[in-house]
Amino acid sequence: MSTKQHAEVIIIGGGIIGSAISYYVAKAGIDCLMLEKGELASGTSSKCDGNILAIDKDPGFDSQMSLKSQELVAELSKELDLPFEYRAPGSILVCETEAEMEAAEQWVAKQKEAGLPFRMLDRSDIRQESPYFADDLLGGLECETDSTVNPYLMTYSLIDKAKKYGARVVNHTEVKSITKKKHFTIETTNGTFTAEKVVNAAGVWSPVIGGMVDVEVPIKPRKGHIIVASRQQPVGLRKVMEFGYLISKFGGERQVDAETEKYGVALVFEPTESQNFLIGSSREFAGFNTRVDMKVVKCMARRAVRFYPKMADMTLIRTYAGLRPWTEDHLPIVSRVEEVPGFYIAAGHEGDGISLAAVTGKLIEELIREESQTIIPYQPVALDRFKKGVTVK
Repeated sequence: MSTKQHAEVIIIGGGIIGSAISYYVAKAGIDCLMLEKGELASGTSSKCDGNILAIDKDPGFDSQMSLKSQELVAELSKELDLPFEYRAPGSILVCETEAEMEAAEQWVAKQKEAGLPFRMLDRSDIRQESPYFADDLLGGLECETDSTVNPYLMTYSLIDKAKKYGARVVNHTEVKSITKKKHFTIETTNGTFTAEKVVNAAGVWSPVIGGMVDVEVPIKPRKGHIIVASRQQPVGLRKVMEFGYLISKFGGERQVDAETEKYGVALVFEPTESQNFLIGSSREFAGFNTRVDMKVVKCMARRAVRFYPKMADMTLIRTYAGLRPWTEDHLPIVSRVEEVPGFYIAAGHEGDGISLAAVTGKLIEELIREESQTIIPYQPVALDRFKKGVTVK
């Protein structure tokens, strides 16, 4: 490699967000280069499940953004050359209590009002969904458009196609400093790079990259565990979450034991194409610590068995913990930075990075090309919203 490389756009971060941006920017005919400090998808993108969900999004802008991303991913499943285990079986939320059923009915009414394909499920629907569900579950709700992908394969597939459009990728290249005069100069562990525009897609590390150009990026790492398991008989064919997952996600009060509350544990069940399944989830602020905590893993397993009692005979294959880039209002930052012209941020998706990668990549490409009409309204995900009252506590 020469000691100096130039690109019109440099994207920092080789996870699924950076890969989606590279794809859409290269497809638009813009010269771009991606810098990744490790291997592709070696950070948060490799420590998550692979859902493209609207079911767990706030009705309105949040769910519409997810729906738009679902449409783009369906298109990508045809456009990209490498398959990435795309399926669209829908997903369901199950309810434990009458109070959750009432809240679910309100949730479905709001989503239907916003034009989303939601419906309530009663006890018999739940029984048909899986014979392994606990007998006392009252019902739930369904979003029929929800889909699932393999995050690794989707990242590789996006990059494979981006390269065919002319994108360049440089791995094992950690950014050390960024300066801006006439153009951006990026010093790395692997030489110097220059660009007209820079996109910060560094996930939980985006505040570090932002700090290099004196831009505060209000993102914190939020730790989450996942269990990979299997059993002789398939438990279910599609994504299942407990309604309490929504309450946990948005910081509400749940009727659960102290440990479940402490670790933000809520049932998430996802079958994979290889016939194993993933069990989540947990949410806690623990800095950049990604060590697996077996207390949390046991709590998640207990929660899964509460909803699927016959799952107690499962074989645990492995467990892992990852960091999700969290923002105060649970929306990502997909934004130009007014104070540093030519600098963009695409981070802060927390557990929705796989869901929102496609719409994020498309929006950044439109912002770079200074389009007046964008795929989703820009202001709700702009950085300057934090100056207007949304601040990280």
